Amino acid sequence: MKQKPKIVFLVCILGVIIVVLFLVDLTVGGADITIGDFFNALFGEPVDKYDRYIIFDVRIPRAITAILTGSGLALAGLIMQTLFHNPLADPFVLGISSGASLGVAVYTMASFVLVGISPFFSMTAQVLAAMAGACFVFLLILMFSWKINHVISLLIIGIMVGSVASAIINILQYFASPEQVHRFVIWTLGSLAIGWPQLLILTPILVLTVFLSFLIIKPMDALLMGESHAHVTGVNVKKTRILMIIISGILTGILTAFTGPIAFVGITVPHVVRLISGKVVHRTILPLSVFAGALFLLLCDIISQLPGKATALPINTVTALFGAPIVVFLIIKNRSLKSSF
Repeated sequence: MKQKPKIVFLVCILGVIIVVLFLVDLTVGGADITIGDFFNALFGEPVDKYDRYIIFDVRIPRAITAILTGSGLALAGLIMQTLFHNPLADPFVLGISSGASLGVAVYTMASFVLVGISPFFSMTAQVLAAMAGACFVFLLILMFSWKINHVISLLIIGIMVGSVASAIINILQYFASPEQVHRFVIWTLGSLAIGWPQLLILTPILVLTVFLSFLIIKPMDALLMGESHAHVTGVNVKKTRILMIIISGILTGILTAFTGPIAFVGITVPHVVRLISGKVVHRTILPLSVFAGALFLLLCDIISQLPGKATALPINTVTALFGAPIVVFLIIKNRSLKSSF
């Protein structure tokens, strides 16, 4: 009972920091906009028309996207680490992100490779192509998970599926035009610059998956002790495993489709949460991971805007610059990441 106030306190602290970072994120970028300009625009005070557009149609959606994407990737990474009992597992380990990348690669480069004609570029079509590729791999992995009893075998299959997708992408890149290859590479660097229509899709999906993940907290805690222990405690291991794959797969597929493959959030945040909280049970680390993931990606987005130019650093480069050293630090501190479990 004493742990619950501690969790609530940590969640509140993270929530306050997220609000502060959200406001800071609105002020960084090429246009000189202050927090005062934001509140003036919010409450209907006179604000330059261009500034109003930047605030409501560019920066607020970007900041909200950072919150949703960070939360979703952290949750997906936590679920994958629990499923595979592997501290190095991340949301992309099942190859679903590679499927999304393959869908985008086919859309941006396949027509040129086959007939020498570049496709008419459309952001909506690119997102749909990514979702189609992610859904294909997701259904494939889901089918295998129903037939395979050992999660290690499923992990290997996911890696192999990702390798095949990467091989096809490399073939398309080899024969495609430089312009199409450049467009695909830019997508792989990740971007939080999406609009309100996309957010109307992302938000309910994230809320639903977080809700579903809370429903399987006890079975996931049982799995931490091994599948045999989970069976003894009455957990339906196969059903729980499939639910975990569904939740993580939906999050990974939809987020990759809209923002590109943003790395290191899913692998880094759960470890930091375990280190700070000193806990491994999901009733503690799951809500903290959701909040910490939002905080981490918001901070990375702010840093990516620091050059003060009209353009920003690719979000993937910033998450890698911070995420990779954190993982290395945790390895050195704990000697082995297995000690986190």
